[in-house]
Order: sequence, then structure tokens, then C-alpha cells
Amino acid sequence: MVRRLVDRFYDLMDSDAAYAALRGLHAHDLAPMRDSLTSFLTAWLGGPRDWFEQRPGACIMSAHAKIAITPQTADEWVRAISRALADVGIENPAREMIGVAFARMAQGMAMR
Repeated sequence: MVRRLVDRFYDLMDSDAAYAALRGLHAHDLAPMRDSLTSFLTAWLGGPRDWFEQRPGACIMSAHAKIAITPQTADEWVRAISRALADVGIENPAREMIGVAFARMAQGMAMR
């Protein structure tokens, strides 16, 4: 389910002009990001902690520290991931709880 979510998110970002600013922050090849986000979310949701073990001391905030995340791109991220959550069939209340946590992360990154 996590990989389906990540793939849907990046497919939306790559194909929908509503996420153009967000897409502009990423390299042409999204495959490495798909793998990294899948690994991060798997760990964040309680699965194997490979993402953290491969990056000792890292967190999602530090992984994005050198990216110029604006309120606009943070909002695009929240809208795209929220849409992906719905599209892959994550139901409430889990979808709402995950969405709120993602929104907080995005807002925090934009405020740095």
C-alpha cells in the first residue's frame, strides 16, 4: 500500500500542472525519490526502519534542509499527497490522521 501511495503521489506531481512548482524542486528522474519516500514512510508508519538505519541521525526535515520549500510548494505537496491517499483507497480516520501529520511536516519545512 505504501508503494502504491508513493507512486500515485509522484505520478500526480509529474502529470498535473497544479503541482508544477513542487515538481520543479525535483530531479528529472523520480525513481530515487520514489524509493526513498517509500522507505521513509514504511519506517514512519511502523515498518522496517531501513530509511533511518541507512541515514544515521537523519530526519525528514534534515533531508529537505537544502531545498527551497515555500508555502506554495508545501501546499502543493499537501494537496498532492492528500489526493494520493484518497486515490489509493486509504479510508478515514486513517486518511485524516495521516493527512494532518503530513500537513504539519510540510508547514514545518516551509517555515525553516
